[in-house]
Amino acid sequence: MVAALGVLAASAGGCGRSSPEPAPSTPPAPTSAPAAAPRLPGFVVLADVDPRILTDIRYAGAHNFVGRPIAGYREPLCLLTREAAEALRQVQDAALAGGHSLKVYDCYRPQPAADDFLAWAKRPGEQQMKGEFYPRVAKSALFDQGYIGTPTSHSRGSTLDLTLVDVPAPSQPPYAPGRPLVPCTAPVGQRFADNSIDMGTGFDCFDSLAHTDDPRVTDPARENRRLLRRLMTDAGFVNYDREWWHYRYRDEPYPDTYFDAPVARASVG
Repeated sequence: MVAALGVLAASAGGCGRSSPEPAPSTPPAPTSAPAAAPRLPGFVVLADVDPRILTDIRYAGAHNFVGRPIAGYREPLCLLTREAAEALRQVQDAALAGGHSLKVYDCYRPQPAADDFLAWAKRPGEQQMKGEFYPRVAKSALFDQGYIGTPTSHSRGSTLDLTLVDVPAPSQPPYAPGRPLVPCTAPVGQRFADNSIDMGTGFDCFDSLAHTDDPRVTDPARENRRLLRRLMTDAGFVNYDREWWHYRYRDEPYPDTYFDAPVARASVG
C-alpha cells in the first residue's frame, strides 16, 4: 500500500502588491512519491539473520507432493517474522554445539499457495507424485487427515518445516524429475537421498509413520526426532504432532493474520 502524498498549500495573502509574482522561468522539480510499504511487515529473509542455516525450499521447485513449483513461490527463500528468525538462530547455535545444522524446507507460505494446494486436491487425476509422498493414503483423504490445510499457520509467518543435518553437511544429489519414485516411508538409503539425518521418513511424508511419536519409529530416527523437538522447544517452538518437521513459534506476532504476498525478497521490509 502506497502512503497518500501530502500536498502543502501555499498562502496567497496580499502584502501590498498590486499584481502576483511572475511565474518562475523553469518548472519546479517533481516531488517523488513515498516508497511502497513492505507487504510483509516485520518479516526478514532468514539468510540475512543467520546464513549458517541451510535451505531446501521444496515448493519453489518440482520435488514436492504436487510435482511442480507452487503458486506464490517466486524465489527459493525462507521468509519469517523477525521474532521467529531470531529464535531460530538460537536453535542453530545449540544444534551446531552438538555437531548438527538446521535445514529448512518451507517457511512463510503465502495464502495463494494454500489455495493452489486446495485446487490441486480437487483434481483427482493429478497424482504423479503419489508413489513418494502419499503412497498409503488416498489423495482425497489428505485434507481430512490433517496433512494439508487452508488456511495454514505457515501463512502467518512464524511456522516452518525443517530437519537436522550433520556438520559438515553431506552432499545431496539434485532432484531429477521423472526418476522412479520411492516411498517416503522406505528405510533411509532407499528413499530420496536427502542429506538430513535419519528421521524415519522423508519430508512431507503424508503417512502416520511421520507422526512425531509414532511407536513404529525406532532408534536412531526416534532419538533424532526427539533431538529436533528438544532444540526447537527450548527456543519457544511448538511441534505439530502429525509431522515431525513442522514447528510454530509460540509467541508469533501475527496469530490471526494470513498474508498473501509472494515469497520474494521484495516482499519484506
